[in-house]
Amino acid sequence: MGLAAWARLLVAALVGLGMLVVVPLGLGLIAGGDGWPLRRRWVWFAGAVPGAVSLWLSRGPLATVLAAAYLAVALVLAAGAPRWLVRGTFTNASVASAVPGWRGWLARGDLAVATALVTPAIAGAALVAERAGLRLFGFRLDTLALTEAHFHYAGFAAALVAGLVAGGGGRAGRAAALAVPGGTLIVLAGFFLGKWVEFAGAAVLTAGMWLAAWAARCSARGGDRAARLPLTVSGVVLAATMLLALDWAAGHVMPVPHLSLTWMAATHGVANALGFALCTLLAWRRLRSTGPRPRAAGPVAPGFRSAGAEAGAPRGPLGLDVDRAAGEAVVLDERALDQAAGFALARDVGGSGAGGGNGEVVDGVLENP
Repeated sequence: MGLAAWARLLVAALVGLGMLVVVPLGLGLIAGGDGWPLRRRWVWFAGAVPGAVSLWLSRGPLATVLAAAYLAVALVLAAGAPRWLVRGTFTNASVASAVPGWRGWLARGDLAVATALVTPAIAGAALVAERAGLRLFGFRLDTLALTEAHFHYAGFAAALVAGLVAGGGGRAGRAAALAVPGGTLIVLAGFFLGKWVEFAGAAVLTAGMWLAAWAARCSARGGDRAARLPLTVSGVVLAATMLLALDWAAGHVMPVPHLSLTWMAATHGVANALGFALCTLLAWRRLRSTGPRPRAAGPVAPGFRSAGAEAGAPRGPLGLDVDRAAGEAVVLDERALDQAAGFALARDVGGSGAGGGNGEVVDGVLENP
């Protein structure tokens, strides 16, 4: 059985919220010093606004063209995923990662963030097909509409949160940064390989989202109440809504009772969108603006430390023990330079091996003392 008429309107509203609020809010949390991946906010809205309008038009050529505008900007965003894996959360090119390669992608949450950058394009492809009245890969139009919502929330928002908590959420954060992208991929594969694969993906994704919510709440310790409260709410909401998702997936492979699509959209969908995605991203934005800052990026490279780190000073916006806003310097000893940037950089700082000494990095510029 498909969606009831009122549930279709509800799903359209949730998808529009994802396009116009959730994705821009999330991209603002990972933007680097040069504004990437959202250098010009209007570029995103140039595609998102027509896409949101298409949701409320009758299916046909006009709605399809407007939906295609959203797909175009989502594809531009997805094209940046490989760049994210290369440059990662260390936006300052003079700072080398202490954990290179694929292990660094997991430790810093880069793989999860790259997944988040790709998922709006999947939603956009479903949107174009659904607005054109085409059964993409044979899926019903209601299924495509739910896919649009799923990949904005369980796709983009969940993967982004998992990436944000990877560095500062301990083992739970690192596990979430692997489980959420993995679960998302398995669920997508399950659309084509069968219900058992989809059920397995739902189980992995559920575990990852629970871990992400827990790690996000732990990362907020020391933050103000306005940030901690919505993170607590999101964790409680997610505990219930993902049980519904597991039950729904299990009901398609085992004889267990489960909700209909209409009531899944009205319960699981609404609660995940508002109670998890929106609450968590708004809370994270609050933490970024008030401090102590959450550790959003990953482990500090060996030898990098803030002058005030021992006193519990707030961490910098990239998760490094740096507070550039307060003008603090990062102190590197010669061994750290060898580990993080190589012998050539160490020689430049230490003076051809004579005199050793320490160097300082101030706003990303290496200087001799």
